[in-house]
Amino acid sequence: MWQKSMELTEEIYLITEKFPKSEVYGLTSQIRRAAVSIPANIAEGQARHTTQQFLQFLGIAKGSVAELETLSILLKALKYISESDLTKILLISSEINKMLHGLSKALTERQTDQK
Repeated sequence: MWQKSMELTEEIYLITEKFPKSEVYGLTSQIRRAAVSIPANIAEGQARHTTQQFLQFLGIAKGSVAELETLSILLKALKYISESDLTKILLISSEINKMLHGLSKALTERQTDQK
């Protein structure tokens, strides 16, 4: 999951290199921050001491996936990315979202079982 989110982040950086210079501080920056936030929050959460803290950071990562997907759809509407770029981004982000959901569910069930 962390590795897949790192791949997505690299893909976002490659795609956004072609954006207009006028977007450097706008959409380029925002989608890059959203992408970076996904693996960063997974890593930070994993390093925390409690399951509850890990779950909190996984939730933040899920929010960043949703933000990245929304921005990608906007970028396609603005014709900054191609249909194939959008499809690739949404496919990878969907995989990450499923993994985040599965891990969150497993951690929550384990936490419930321990009580």
